[in-house]
Amino acid sequence: MSLLPTLTQARASLTREVQVVNEKGEQSIMQIPAERDLTVYVDKRELVTLMTLGAQPELLVLGFLLNQRLVDSASQIESITIDWEVNSAAVKTHTGIDKIEERTVKKVVTTGCGQGSVFGGLMDEIENIKLPAAQLTQTQLYGITEAIRQQESTYKSAGSVHGCALFKGTQMLMFVEDVGRHNAIDTLAGWMAMQGISTLQQPDPSEPYVFYTTGRLTSEMVIKSAQMGIAIVVSRSGITQMGYDIAQQLGLCAIGRAVNKHFVGYTGLTRLQLQA
Repeated sequence: MSLLPTLTQARASLTREVQVVNEKGEQSIMQIPAERDLTVYVDKRELVTLMTLGAQPELLVLGFLLNQRLVDSASQIESITIDWEVNSAAVKTHTGIDKIEERTVKKVVTTGCGQGSVFGGLMDEIENIKLPAAQLTQTQLYGITEAIRQQESTYKSAGSVHGCALFKGTQMLMFVEDVGRHNAIDTLAGWMAMQGISTLQQPDPSEPYVFYTTGRLTSEMVIKSAQMGIAIVVSRSGITQMGYDIAQQLGLCAIGRAVNKHFVGYTGLTRLQLQA
C-alpha cells in the first residue's frame, strides 16, 4: 500500500468584512472573498505562486502538482506544509522531481481568472488518455444541478468565486470554491488522491463520476477533467472552441448552460441518456 503525504490543516478565513456604499448613498457591511497569494516551493525550489482563497491549500498544491503532471501520484510526496505567516507552501518529495527545471521552463498563460499559468506539455498527453465507460441520465443531471442549487457557498454570501464539485451519480462527494476554477479543480484532484479514488476503476457505468463547475469549459479544464479520468463534465457556463474540439477528440461528454432543468449537450452525447 502506497504511503500518502503528511498534510498540515492550514485553512484560512474565506471572507472579509468591508464597508460599502450603494447607489443611494447608504452604507453597509459586506462580505468579500479573502484572496491571498501562496508561493509553492518544491524541495526548497520556488515553483509558482497561486492566488487562492486558502480553503484547503494542501489539497490545492497536491492537485496542482498532479494535474501539471509533475508527479504521478500522491505517494511521491512526503509532506506539504502551509505557513500563512509567510504565505508559502513547502513541498517535500521522497526522491525529487525528475527534470523539474526542464519541465517547468515553458509556461502557458491560461484563460483562468487572474490569468494563471500552467506548464507546457499538457496537450502532449491527450492521445494517451483513455476515459472509462460512463452513462448519465437526464434525471441524474437534474439531480446534480439541484444539489448545486441547494449547496451553501461562499458565492452566495460574497460572490466573485468559482465552485467545483465531484459527483458519483447524484451523490456529491466533494464541493470546493476558489477565486479561479483551475484552483477548484486542482483541489478536487488533490482530494481524490488523498481518498484513493480511481475513476478508471468505477464498477458501475450507470453511477458515473461527474465533474461540475460554475466556470466555462476551456481546453485546460477539459484536459484536467480527462486526466482525472472523468468522462462527464457539467458547467453552469458554456464551452470554448478549443475545449469543444478536445472533448470531441477524447469522447468526453461536455454539458453546458446547466441550470435547473435547462442544459446544452455539446459533445460525447452517447454518454447522455435523454428521457421523455
